[in-house]
This record gives sequence, structure tokens and C-alpha cells, in this order.
Amino acid sequence: MNRISRWKQEWLPNPGTNILSGITVALALIPETLAFSIIAGVSPMVGLITSCMIAIIISFAGGRPAMISAATGALALLMVGLVRDHGVEYLFAATILTGIIQLVIGWLKLGSLIRFVPHSVMNGFVNALAIMIFMAQLVHFQGQGWTMYALVGLALAIVFGLPKLTRAFPSALAAIIVVSAVAMIFKLDALTVGDIADFSGTLPMLHLPDFVPNLDNLLIILPYSASMALVGLLESLLTSNILDEITDTPSDKNREVKGQGIANFATGFFGGMAGCAMIGQSVINVRSGGRTRLSTLTAGVVLLLLILFLSPVVKQIPMAALVGVMFMVAIGSFNWKSLGELKRAPIGDSIVMLATVGVVLYTHNLGLGVIVGVLLSAVIFARRISRIAVKAQPQPDGSLRYAVSGQLFFATATDFGDAFDSAGDPELVTIDFSDAHVWDHSGVNAIARIRGKYLEAGKSCDVVGLNEESGRLVEKMGLESYGTL
Repeated sequence: MNRISRWKQEWLPNPGTNILSGITVALALIPETLAFSIIAGVSPMVGLITSCMIAIIISFAGGRPAMISAATGALALLMVGLVRDHGVEYLFAATILTGIIQLVIGWLKLGSLIRFVPHSVMNGFVNALAIMIFMAQLVHFQGQGWTMYALVGLALAIVFGLPKLTRAFPSALAAIIVVSAVAMIFKLDALTVGDIADFSGTLPMLHLPDFVPNLDNLLIILPYSASMALVGLLESLLTSNILDEITDTPSDKNREVKGQGIANFATGFFGGMAGCAMIGQSVINVRSGGRTRLSTLTAGVVLLLLILFLSPVVKQIPMAALVGVMFMVAIGSFNWKSLGELKRAPIGDSIVMLATVGVVLYTHNLGLGVIVGVLLSAVIFARRISRIAVKAQPQPDGSLRYAVSGQLFFATATDFGDAFDSAGDPELVTIDFSDAHVWDHSGVNAIARIRGKYLEAGKSCDVVGLNEESGRLVEKMGLESYGTL
């Protein structure tokens, strides 16, 4: 596919649907962004500027059409200490450095490493995030009466009911409009966006951080920037994978990594904080029909217009409408099939998924949960493959054949060596690796040691059945001292 065809595919199909879905996302971004700004300890405008800029930039630079990137809770949690101890100017500098680190990772083409995240970890990531999205909405019910519950119920009825009648208009946007209209017409006493935080703004302006880039200061922000870069990329690439599955379309992971770097680098120069992909808003987008980069661009542009010109109107939107939409996201994002798979799946996979969910919910850190899940998966996988079987099979001619099956590497080399009896075996021994694979130096040395014992005992030991890769490794190690294998 040439560039023009790809550009048309990523931007032009169904513009009306993508614009409407982008408007829906822009409205849903506001309360989340305000909440994340409060978590990070910065003014609401910092978070709103971040969401506008990153969404607009990533619509051009990102590798996953229709994915929404903005200020996120996962990164807000990481920057609390920096803002508290050194101020917001250091945060702007850290955001720039975050972008630089991500650009380097993108240029090294490390985005493809996301394929090493197991499915069980992805399930845990999605389920934990769905639970966090749901729980984050509960705070809005505190101190509220029946009005809040009734309006949330109305929003949910529209969100889930409208698609059964028509899909021509995003149900989430319809819910926000109808619930807002009901609250305003009947003058209901309902919690609004303006009750959460006051905001109004101007166009983002170029702002050089008040930060002296000497070694001491760089060492202060480097740990924060490295953490935000890695967690941001992890969340972005996992979200990209999820949207790949939902839309059944591919994405360019390395382009996404570089796009995140460009977005954060630029945002830091405009008084913004680091951001990354948002699974909740991304799911709202694709569930509302968004499939192209136009939906992401619309979300960023509309959010900017709302801040500049319509903030008094936006402040009147009942939180019940947005809570209902986010409940939809939580319910739709949770992988309900994974609950049934807990009993059918291998016990190790179930443990990994539950551990990922548990760590995320305990720490409120999606990146840490995924890292723990991946490490636990690696340990379980290593345990699974750290088994090797060596079966002695006497032959009619009096010789002895050892049939080896499994993986021969550092973790199985000792068990492999213990399976042979060079003193008691007959004069002719054959070790057959037809059902085995030799992976490393330890495996080759184990073969060499066994063969050397037979040769020292004056017996013949033939090694056969090595596959091509194992044979090359054995030959490369140069075991002439034990004869030609």
C-alpha cells in the first residue's frame, strides 16, 4: 500500500461518524483530565493543555488510528513526588526528557517487544483498568441524593438501549446530551463538571521551563522521566494491542513509540505534563464508531474549543452523564470471558492474570502490574520448560540408546547429566536428540561431559538426531577435545 492509499484509509472513511465519536471523547476527557491534574498536584489547565496537545499531535504521529492519548492517571501518580518536591517547572522539563527517551526507544525499534507480553497479562491489564475506571466513578456519588442515581440510570439506559434502535449516532454522546438537557430543563440539583474544578483557558503558548539543565538537575528528573517513558509506552502499546483486536486492524508499534515521544517532547514546551494512550477513552472512541485518525484529531480540537469558548456550558454538564458513559466503558472493557477461563486455563496463566489485577488495584500503577505479570509469566514459563526426559532403551544388538526429549539448557543440564551411567552401560551408547533442542553453552557442555566420561571409560558414545540449530551450536562451541560430535 502506497502512502497516498494509506493516508486515505487512515483519514477519510466515514468522516461524519468519526467526528461524532471524537466529540464524544472530548467531553469524556474533561472530568478524567481534571481528576488526573488534581492527583499530580498541578492546576487543571496543565492537564487540559496536555490532553489537547497530545491528542492532536498523536493523531498525526501515532501508529494506531483512532487511539486516544492524553493525560493519564498512571503517569499522574508517577509525577506526584517531583511536583511536590521541586515544582511544576521541573515537571515540564521531565516531560521533555520523557519524550526524548521515548524517541530513542522508537529509533531503536523496541516497540515490537510488546509481543512478549502474554495474553494472561493483557487480560489482567484490561480487567484491572476496567475495575479502576468503575471504582473511580464511585466518588461522584458521595453526598449525592436520588437525582444522581436517576440520571446515571438514564445515561446507562441510553448508552445500552440506543444501539438497539440505531447506530447512526453515538449512544454515549446522546446520553450526555439528553441527561444534560433533562437536568437543565427540570433544574435538578445535580453534581456538575464545574463542581469538580474551575477552568477556563487560552491557546497553549510556548513556554520554556524554568529549569537549569545541569547534571544535578538532570539527575533529579531522570528517574521520573525514565519511569514515565516506560510506563507510558507500556500502557500505550497494550492499548494499541487491544484496539487491534477490537477493530481487527493492525498498528505500527514502533511508529506509536516515536509518536508518543514527539507528543510528550512538544507538550513539555507548552506547559503540559507527560501523557500516553487512554484505554477508556480509546474504547469510547471505537465503540462510538471511530476508526480513523480524524476521530483522534477531532477529540483534541474539540476539547481545545470547549476550553476556549464553551467552558461555561461544559461546566453545566452533569457528572451523572459522564459517569454513565464511564460505567459503559468499564463494563465493555472488562473481559468477562476471562472469568470462565480461570478454571479451564492452565493454573499458571490464571495466577498471572489474578496477580496482574491484584498488583494494579493495590498500587494503582498499571505499569507495575504489567511488569509483575510479565516477570511471573517468565518464571512460570521457565519452570514449564525446565524439564527434560532421558529414557534408556536397550537395543537388540546389545547397545543402549538414550532417547532425550525436552529442552537442554542451563536449568536442565544437571538433570540431563544425572540420567547416564557411564560405568555400568554397555560398550556402545547412542544419545538421540531427535525430540530435544540444545539452547546454550551449558547444554553443549553437558553433552560434552557425558560423552567425555564414556570415552574415558573406553566406550563408544554417538550423539545423533541434533536438529540444524542445535548442531550449529555444538559445532560452534568447538568440542574437539571430546571428539567430533
